[in-house]
Amino acid sequence: MVHPQRFDPLYGFHHAVQGWIARLTNVRTFTYLFGDSSYIVHYLRGLGYDLSSVRQTGSNFGVEVKHETPFLSTVGTGTMVSDGLSLLNADYSGSSFRLRRTAVAPEAFLGNDIAYPPGARVGRNCLLATKVLVPLDGPVREDVGLLGSPAFEIPRSVRRDRGFDHLWTGAARRRGPAAKLRHNTVTIAWYVLVQWLNLTGVVGIGVLAGGLHPRFGVFATAGGIAAALLFSVLFLVLAERTAQGFRPLRPRFCSIYDPVFWRHERFWKLSPGRYLALFNGTPFKGLLWRLLGVRVGRRVFDDGCAMPEKSLVTLGDDVTLNVGSVIQCHSLEDGTFKSDRTTVGAGSTIGVGAFVHYGVTIGEAAVVDADAFLMKGSVTAPGSRWRGNPATEIAGEPVAPGRWS
Repeated sequence: MVHPQRFDPLYGFHHAVQGWIARLTNVRTFTYLFGDSSYIVHYLRGLGYDLSSVRQTGSNFGVEVKHETPFLSTVGTGTMVSDGLSLLNADYSGSSFRLRRTAVAPEAFLGNDIAYPPGARVGRNCLLATKVLVPLDGPVREDVGLLGSPAFEIPRSVRRDRGFDHLWTGAARRRGPAAKLRHNTVTIAWYVLVQWLNLTGVVGIGVLAGGLHPRFGVFATAGGIAAALLFSVLFLVLAERTAQGFRPLRPRFCSIYDPVFWRHERFWKLSPGRYLALFNGTPFKGLLWRLLGVRVGRRVFDDGCAMPEKSLVTLGDDVTLNVGSVIQCHSLEDGTFKSDRTTVGAGSTIGVGAFVHYGVTIGEAAVVDADAFLMKGSVTAPGSRWRGNPATEIAGEPVAPGRWS
């Protein structure tokens, strides 16, 4: 009912069908359930993806992958995809749209938060860094890494990341994914159990509130809503801390076939944190970060920041975190997992949609501008300002503490 390469009017029948396809095949519940495991490959193929000849790694896709139609989405053999991939199958104008095939080349590695368009000039064996702007012109890039917006070439890999190559051949190559799948299966079962227990608790509170309604009326309803919210939040916090073993995370450097990484994946699965959005922009957000292991100073304002590795993050006093910002204390490149601590100094600001990587130290009163990408290992001077992808320091008058910037 929707034909590739054909222009159809907006808000007509074909546009409505395309909208339903996008909604029905982008169900986050299932990608979150199957992501970071061997099951995600079968799920995406069942939706309609062309995955060529799959080379199963157990980490072919993360838990966040989106598309505009699965029937025109292709991912080549040997490619690994981190969280946040959006396949852009549709072109829109002010009056019409068309669908085109979006194809990711084989032997590639895609970092976080990448929008991948049709016609990308990216060939075999490329590494696309986090938040890269995928090139649409120039020669086809092969056997290189791409970083930044606009993208420029970097080495495809570094020697440190090749230290586990022996696990990708021979008997180790056969044993690794199988053992990882067994561990991931237990993780998925644990995740389903946690969601079921949470739902059971909320329903039980609702039943109790309903039984008290004839006697207390609206106060029973209000109390039930408040009790259900409090129970759900505290239960999910407990589940996440349990997956963490009630211990803070430690910096790691290992293969995806190391049980240490499997336990980290289990922690990710049990820490989706979507309930935290209820508390964005309120003083309660800092309290919840403390409960989840973040080292939080006083008067921290958080309007919607994401932190996958909470206990590896330190926030100083008077830090401002804007909506859509990310402090990610890990990287996963070509099957090598790395994590390290990140510290945000007192009075600093992380802008809307900014991405701060692992091993970063942000000096006091520094500003990371909107949509900037502060790369791994960066150290920013106090009062400095950083902009762009990758972020570079902006020369000029330093930002004074407590001053609007």
